[in-house]
Amino acid sequence: MSKVRKLEETVAMIPDGAVLMIGGFMGVGTPPRLIDELLRQGKRGLTVIANDTARPAVGIGRLIAAKAVRKVIASHIGTNPETQRQMIAGETEVELVPQGTLAERVRAGGFGLGGVLTPTGVGTVVEEGKQRIELDGTVYLLEKALKADFALIAAKRADYLGNLEYALTARNFNPLMAMAAGLVIVEAEDIVPVGVIPPDSVVTPNVLVDCLVAKEHRHG
Repeated sequence: MSKVRKLEETVAMIPDGAVLMIGGFMGVGTPPRLIDELLRQGKRGLTVIANDTARPAVGIGRLIAAKAVRKVIASHIGTNPETQRQMIAGETEVELVPQGTLAERVRAGGFGLGGVLTPTGVGTVVEEGKQRIELDGTVYLLEKALKADFALIAAKRADYLGNLEYALTARNFNPLMAMAAGLVIVEAEDIVPVGVIPPDSVVTPNVLVDCLVAKEHRHG
C-alpha cells in the first residue's frame, strides 16, 4: 500500500510543541518542503534535534529565524548567528552535544537502549549534570538516549512502499533518525515503482517509514 500523502495534511499532524529530529548537515540532507510547510502552518514551540542549525536562510535556520523553535539539541551552532543571538538572549534553549555523542544518543534511542557511555566531555562543561561511571579505570559519562515524536527525513529516492535510498553525504543523520522517532515523514526527490531501487541500495526499509511526500517538480 502506498504511503504517499499530501504535504499539507502530513505536516498538519505535527502539533505545536512537538519534538522533531531533522536530518541534514548544513542543510544538505534536510527536507526543504517540509521545512517550508512547517513555516507556512505557523508551528511554534518546537524542539529540534539535529546536527546543526545551518544558516539563517537555509534549512533548520529558517525555523530558528521564524522563532518557531523553543529548544535545540545540536552539535554546533557556529554557522548561524541568529541561533547564537537567541541563545544569549534566553529566547531559545540550546543544548550542545559533541557530534559523535549526538549520533550515538540518537542511535541508542532507535535501538531501544537507555543511553551510551563515552569518555568525551569528561572534565569539561559537557559533564555538568551528568552521571560519571568508572569502568576498568576509565571514567565515562552516561549520555541518555534521544527520541522524538517525529523525524523529518530527506531521501534521494523512495519507492511506493517507503524503502529509501540516499545520496552520498546527504545520508548523514537521516537513517539514524528514522529509527528513533514515533512517526517518520520522508521527503523524497523521486518516488519510483517497487523494485526500481536495488535491494542493496535500500538504507532505510519501508517498515520504518510512515508518510512519504514527493518533492515538487517545477517545469519552466
